[in-house]
Amino acid sequence: MVTLNVEDFGQHHGETVSKFTWRASDGFSVSVISYGATIQSIQVPDKYGITSDVVLGFDELDGYVNRNTPYLGTTVGRCANRIGGAKFSIDGTTYQLANNIGKDHLHGGINGFNKANWNSTVDGTKVIFSYLSKDGEEGYPGDLITNITYEVTEDNALHVDFMSTTTKKTVVNLTNHSYFNLAGHDTGVQEIYNHIFVINADKITETDSGSIPTGGFISVGGTPYDLRVPTKLGDVINKTGNGFDDNFCISTYTNKSLNFVSRILHPSSGRTLEVYSDQPGVQFYTSNSLPAPQESALVGKQGVGYRRHGAFCLETQNYPDAVHHTNFPRAVLYPGEVYKHKVVYRFAAQKLQYPIVLPA
Repeated sequence: MVTLNVEDFGQHHGETVSKFTWRASDGFSVSVISYGATIQSIQVPDKYGITSDVVLGFDELDGYVNRNTPYLGTTVGRCANRIGGAKFSIDGTTYQLANNIGKDHLHGGINGFNKANWNSTVDGTKVIFSYLSKDGEEGYPGDLITNITYEVTEDNALHVDFMSTTTKKTVVNLTNHSYFNLAGHDTGVQEIYNHIFVINADKITETDSGSIPTGGFISVGGTPYDLRVPTKLGDVINKTGNGFDDNFCISTYTNKSLNFVSRILHPSSGRTLEVYSDQPGVQFYTSNSLPAPQESALVGKQGVGYRRHGAFCLETQNYPDAVHHTNFPRAVLYPGEVYKHKVVYRFAAQKLQYPIVLPA
């Protein structure tokens, strides 16, 4: 049986930020805060039954408000990932957005969905977060109403459902930006390199030097990006330059059902993560922009210093910059339509079949 607890997580501009925690019978738990509709903690038992927090984040609200430039755990929108040139046109009207990554636009702008304290409603063991993004916010047209439903099930799965409607044609591409480390958020780069990855993709979107898609695709066969068979991250990450930050195109994508996206194993703990989504792409990102070893660390939960390659993201999404590429899935939401995006994160651990005596 899964239980749900609600508590205060602090105050932001006079509003209470709430923290919602689901707990399953085996010790698995998930915490989400209303600020940014952010996944704050995921506690997962290992093969010995010992739980560890497997997502990066902060213990206090101030970290999310003032230090979360990497978007740890947050909902990002209206448009996740990049829009080239920080502008787009719909029906002959050009909309100028914030240039918040060079000359381009990233993750909804300066004050995107990650900076909002979302309204929340509890429905049994589901929590529904709601936010009204007003016409013109961050340059986007139309009043956009978004609901995000979080639910945890007894099989240690976190279900996230995004839904949006608009009053004008607008660009929508939402995702969650959690940073995972199945060894534990505090174990860093060495354990990340031991993770074994499978990603169900036979191609990636080709990009220019600014990570803006060209409209072309690159087959992963014979490259370090071929993760269709189990691959140890440490064996391939240095062959990609600075690490992975690429949109993988899901091979079995249909917009009518959940598709297998990825499976990750951390061998020594036995923890696994499987991701399923109804989106055409997933951004595989190995936290390349976290501080380098010679730089001051980003201090997170329990005073842990987070650094480059200390975690990975699997951001299920439409293809980046899709508004500029007619051969990509449509990025524009019309009035009367409903944007829908489902993603499931299913956690498990390989169970030992004999008694284990842990050292005192």
